[in-house]
Amino acid sequence: MKYNGAIRRRVRRLRRIAEAAALPAAWGGVLVPAYWWDGHPNFGDALTPWLLPRYGVVPLYREPQEARLTGVGSILEFLPSDYAGAIWGSGLMADAERLMPRATVLAVRGPLTAERIGAAETSLGDPGLLVARHVRRPASTREIIAVPHGHHRQHEGLAALVASEPGRAFVVNVHQGAQSAVREIASGRTVLTTSLHGLITADAYGIPALWTALEPTLGGGDFKFRDYEATVTPGRSRFVAFDDLRSLDDVSRWAGRADADRVAVLCDGLEKAVARLPEALAPLPRFPLALLSAARH
Repeated sequence: MKYNGAIRRRVRRLRRIAEAAALPAAWGGVLVPAYWWDGHPNFGDALTPWLLPRYGVVPLYREPQEARLTGVGSILEFLPSDYAGAIWGSGLMADAERLMPRATVLAVRGPLTAERIGAAETSLGDPGLLVARHVRRPASTREIIAVPHGHHRQHEGLAALVASEPGRAFVVNVHQGAQSAVREIASGRTVLTTSLHGLITADAYGIPALWTALEPTLGGGDFKFRDYEATVTPGRSRFVAFDDLRSLDDVSRWAGRADADRVAVLCDGLEKAVARLPEALAPLPRFPLALLSAARH
């Protein structure tokens, strides 16, 4: 069965509802039709249904035209131009104007996205920064964590760099659940990534990190990285060309931390923004009463 086929999507929906039901914060919270990228397994995209129930919001996956909420990811281009739902920490994939005059913008990933969608006054930050408030950092058992984007898992140059000194580097598979990927990334003392949420997870835990670019080039180029870093490390990028990474020592030498105080301020703003969601989209059904009512009819 295909990952995005109807049966597997229904199974994922039921599993997420069951996981939300196990969280005290979700009981009595709101039930919201929401959109996130669900075309293949990827821990960054999976952060939306993982994070929101911890803030009293239970998202039910819907296609963009039916959604009333978007969360983590470079997904705003998928929304219709007359989208009238809420945006919480989402970003654009490409550097192009995409005005969204009817949207309720609670927060966006970065100032570049805010400008391109015409949201001058809004909170900034990727909700992935909140993971450290919900998952304790494990012991730092690995020196270097490599987080290749799914398109780069078979990259020969990256594989050679990781294997150059056996035992020093560990490669994270991004095609896994949110919590397990976060724990693996957080177990490192330095992070090398071509995945944006590899960088974001490192910043959530105060781990030195750098990002690089590999072939094939990602859709939108480096826009989403520039957008995010303009929020977390304004005026400073942690990009290093891959050809300049000649050894694992270079990774450790050039990695840099985001400012912990700034990350904390961004996280506070994201939490305040999601707290405004029930009022912004009222009326919304309550979880789990709405599900119980639907089951009786």
